[in-house]
Amino acid sequence: MVIAEDIATKDRPSPEGGSAPVIEVEDLRKAFGTHNVLNGISLSVSRGETLAVLGRSGTGKSVLLRILIGLVTPDAGSVRIQGQDIAGLSLDGLGAIRMKMGFLFQHAALYDSLSVGENVAFPLRHHRRDLSNAERKERVTQLLAEVGMEGNLEKMPSNISGGMQKRVGLARALALEPEILLLDEPTAGLDPISSGEIDELILKLQRERQMASIVVTHDMHSARTIANRLAILDKGNVVIEGNFETLQRSDIGFVKEFLKQS
Repeated sequence: MVIAEDIATKDRPSPEGGSAPVIEVEDLRKAFGTHNVLNGISLSVSRGETLAVLGRSGTGKSVLLRILIGLVTPDAGSVRIQGQDIAGLSLDGLGAIRMKMGFLFQHAALYDSLSVGENVAFPLRHHRRDLSNAERKERVTQLLAEVGMEGNLEKMPSNISGGMQKRVGLARALALEPEILLLDEPTAGLDPISSGEIDELILKLQRERQMASIVVTHDMHSARTIANRLAILDKGNVVIEGNFETLQRSDIGFVKEFLKQS
């Protein structure tokens, strides 16, 4: 498969050399009934690094993200965030871990009854009660400016495009200054131009903030553009992990077929 070289690829941020992993997943297993979704996967991500997780629908990509934020409990294995095992944490302990994470849902998941500005302000109202109304408004304006949406503060989600909704979702994910960013299909449902704009935005945010990021995606072009490493899942297993060139050189049949169809 031949993919045109993306100019943004050469500007992809690099992880901090020698730094301890921010996210560590070891031998993670999860089944729903008789269906094994994750079959003992192990992954790690360092500060400033983006890992893209790819695979067919139903291979456990989104389940992995939900385990990382504590919405789904694994059957076995461990998840360590900044060296802390999240298994068995109290609600307060898990809440403290979640405060370090920003999450972009597949469909942005904006509140339809709230304006763009109110959506971004939502986590600040609940978790930063020390901020005054003026400080909160200033923070929201700054966040929207970061994602190129500063002129849309008063608009409702129904009055902006899908790509713009993703931008607002990103602004909201960044509201609490997370050290970890989890993105579920950030370019899904977008046209190629909007997808490219979202990729450029993610790269910009990574350069500026140096977060540890995991991106679940079906979009190979996007994954190649924004990620330092890629992992392909099949039947709950990591089939291959490495940079795009490593995937291209693979002799694994499933990997070859996956790249051909991507």
